[in-house]
Amino acid sequence: MRQIDKRFPGVRALSHVDFTLHAGEIHSLMGENGAGKSTLVKVLTGVYQKDGGTITMNGKEIAPRTPKEAQECGISTVYQEVNLCPNLTVAENIFIGREPMKHGMIDWKTMNTRAEELLAKLDVHIDVTQTLDHFAVALQQMIAIARAVDVDAKILILDEPTSSLDEQETEHLFQIIRQLQSQGLGIIFISHFLDQIYEICDHVTVLRNGELVGAYELDKLPRIELIAKMVGKSVGAVQ
Repeated sequence: MRQIDKRFPGVRALSHVDFTLHAGEIHSLMGENGAGKSTLVKVLTGVYQKDGGTITMNGKEIAPRTPKEAQECGISTVYQEVNLCPNLTVAENIFIGREPMKHGMIDWKTMNTRAEELLAKLDVHIDVTQTLDHFAVALQQMIAIARAVDVDAKILILDEPTSSLDEQETEHLFQIIRQLQSQGLGIIFISHFLDQIYEICDHVTVLRNGELVGAYELDKLPRIELIAKMVGKSVGAVQ
């Protein structure tokens, strides 16, 4: 993303923001509330239309106008509030809108088998014919990730994915994230937990007041410096 601008009535939400994500990288977006993180993600995922700048993916310029168009480009998002249908089965949730068909009807056997195989890759072994509301939030998140990566995703955006998870569930999620990273997925990880950012991410891009502060390698950026960049003060002022 280069020189991204986004305006709302009376507000310039993003001003000439650059953001780069590489394949096989886990990259965090950081900033205080109102810094522009959500707006930048919504521009990337087609929820908002940018007012300026360019988005290029694998050397080709893209301009998704809807989340569906973004998904067709290979950009998938799993939100903090899992946006699945509790009254549908696990398999139905994974394949909703793209169910395998046979003789003009849904091929339930194929769909259930493929759902089981997808989840097994994430080390999740459950009855995919059960409705989603039978399962805890952590499992629902894994189901949402399985759906996201099955649409041939190249970029996976995880928005506060650990906010409802305990320590063990978070560690399982991190194992899955590293597994997806090893398969070449570019992952944008948004979280307010600094410990988790430093544990799972390679790079961080910091925004402040809708502007780019900079992009940094996390293993070369002390936490106190990251906080100082987010709030716009010297390191001495935040110690």
